[in-house]
Amino acid sequence: MDLRNMISQRSWHDDWANLQVAVLGLGKSGFSVADTMVELGASVVVFAANADEHFRNLLDVIGAELVASDQPAQFTAAERSFDFAVVSPGFAPSHPLVKLLEEQGVELLTDIDLAFRLRDKTSKVAKWIAITGTNGKTTTTELTTHILNEAGYRAVACGNIGNPILDAVRDPDGFDFLVVELSSFQLHYMGSIQPLASAFLNLAPDHIDWHGSFDSYFADKSKVFENTEIAIVYNLEDSKTLEAAENADVIEGCRAIGFTTQIPPVAAIGFVEEFLVDRAFIDDRQKSAQEIATLDEIGQIGVVSKHLKSNVAAATALARAAGVESDQIRSALTSFKLAPHRIQLVARVSGVDFIDDSKATNAHAAAASLAAFDSVVWIVGGLLKGVDPKPLVQEFGSKLRGAVVIGKDTQILEALFAEVLPMLPVRVISGADVMIEAVEAAASLAQAGDTVLLAPAAASMDQFVDYADRGLKFQAEVRKLAGS
Repeated sequence: MDLRNMISQRSWHDDWANLQVAVLGLGKSGFSVADTMVELGASVVVFAANADEHFRNLLDVIGAELVASDQPAQFTAAERSFDFAVVSPGFAPSHPLVKLLEEQGVELLTDIDLAFRLRDKTSKVAKWIAITGTNGKTTTTELTTHILNEAGYRAVACGNIGNPILDAVRDPDGFDFLVVELSSFQLHYMGSIQPLASAFLNLAPDHIDWHGSFDSYFADKSKVFENTEIAIVYNLEDSKTLEAAENADVIEGCRAIGFTTQIPPVAAIGFVEEFLVDRAFIDDRQKSAQEIATLDEIGQIGVVSKHLKSNVAAATALARAAGVESDQIRSALTSFKLAPHRIQLVARVSGVDFIDDSKATNAHAAAASLAAFDSVVWIVGGLLKGVDPKPLVQEFGSKLRGAVVIGKDTQILEALFAEVLPMLPVRVISGADVMIEAVEAAASLAQAGDTVLLAPAAASMDQFVDYADRGLKFQAEVRKLAGS
């Protein structure tokens, strides 16, 4: 891209008036971009096919223009020369409108870039903590935010979760910390921010259809570490996060802090027997470790799986980097509650535990769930997003009592189970009442002591609104079963 086309504005207090801005996509974040730019005096055109009526009406209220299409022909017909464009993560790099903008030399930003430039709207300028990974982003983001708030700071979770980040930047009272969850889509388009601390939790194949290759996916995820000031936090049990840390271009003096579910080396957070301990932020870290919390205390959050231990260790490292004391972290851990659909016990029926992990939208997340239980009837399937589920089936096949296959890619999974586990009882659900039939089938396969586990290893939009809708429907059917 021609650097001469990049806009010079880097502050809320710069002159944004009369800039021509294209906004691609009209969800919550797309509207927050349009609203912010109009507030700053810019001229805004939103390109969105099938825009929600609520947001359409709001655009009329604020005075932004809507082009109800995302195709290049409509873009060209607008006869505008845009100074920059803000791209929604829903627009893949291969999208024809994105490619047209690039050909025209229009600078592409995300709402994250824009928020970082506009972060000085109030006198209280928040410090940023950035978090990414294939799995565990949301739990780690929410837990880090909770720890900071319990420690007396004013913090908010934003970015890929919660309220749009530009709404947080425009909060009149300001925040001490923005804890920013970053998806690989956001990172792909994102330019340069400067977080206080950042974390890369793990990496496994996901969204290959969007990124084009695993290498591209990894490269985008690795951007989370760039320009970090105090600490980059990586997973000692994931070599790709270590590789990203080793190659990161950070601010001089920034430390690399590991986290692990095992005994931590120096400069890491981890576990010794039943204790979460710190060997990174104490003076005598060569010879000692500071106790943060016990597994019993962590168990108040939820099922103490390897996945949860990993998220707790990462959030602890980020909080310590932000200056939170160990006793404040312990207190916060005992009051934190997991959001729904993350290895959530719904009910125990006739000695069978029904677990909702609808948030497990890829193989890596499903593996964390499967590893936590001994004998499983697995509800699996949906949109596989170009990822091969065979390694997952091979690794955990010995734990399976049976499988219930749902979703668009049922033929792939049915053939896979027949190949890898030909003796395993498999039920394929193809009716309209998919979750009713799935829960009934799973219950018929399970025995006392088993776990019926909804961990689909796939996206949900083929049969449900989103993963939360999938989880809620599962919970509703389980509760009917429990009541009967």
